[in-house]
Amino acid sequence: MQFTLIDRIVQLEENRQIKAVKTLTLAEEYLQDHFPRFPVMPGVLMLESLFQASAWLLLKSDDFARPLIELAETRNIKYADFVSPGQVMIVTATVTKQDAEGQTILRAQGCVGDTAAVGGRLIVRQKCLADDDASKSALDAQMSNRLRNRFELLYRPE
Repeated sequence: MQFTLIDRIVQLEENRQIKAVKTLTLAEEYLQDHFPRFPVMPGVLMLESLFQASAWLLLKSDDFARPLIELAETRNIKYADFVSPGQVMIVTATVTKQDAEGQTILRAQGCVGDTAAVGGRLIVRQKCLADDDASKSALDAQMSNRLRNRFELLYRPE
């Protein structure tokens, strides 16, 4: 099962920063179990929303040339508050370091109003399937086109 945890991208400065929105609703399937009498967004999905926003930033900055983004490491992740149905979490991610091999370090945070709910550093790697097997370049192009189309649906600048 795949969760789409970014509803809208409202700002994007290529190679630098992204601002995205996640509106939590009672319709989220996982809230039935987490927790029935006190529904809140699971911490791992809060972290996933930080990663997804970061991935969109890197994909767009690279013009979708390297469609595979993997979360390699997290550092200093702090959970400070709950995200409940009806609340809007604003997710920001800022590139702090990037290397030529496709590794990027980002500072990411999710806030509800003026309150930080989650934040920390993410280390991500970006690559293509063709990096390991040149015969898969057509699949890379297919994935890039699909991601580009999805990005166009999400990107709604303020």
